[in-house]
Amino acid sequence: MMEASAVFGEYVVVKALENGVTIIGLTRGKDTKFHHSEKLDKGEIMIAQFTEHTSALKIRGRAQVFTKHGMVECGD
Repeated sequence: MMEASAVFGEYVVVKALENGVTIIGLTRGKDTKFHHSEKLDKGEIMIAQFTEHTSALKIRGRAQVFTKHGMVECGD
């Protein structure tokens, strides 16, 4: 059974500012690996959660990323 902290992990919102923004999920553990990817078009958003399997996100393209710590824009 999963721990509650893993199920209720941090959320981030990614908003694409151009077509073709790629979001790649990276695994936890001794060896970090890609485990999932999504493509967003301009104006689309994705809500992602950090879990027992996902420890990081890699974002390619122009996007805004919203977290509880604030917003950052990437992909100039």
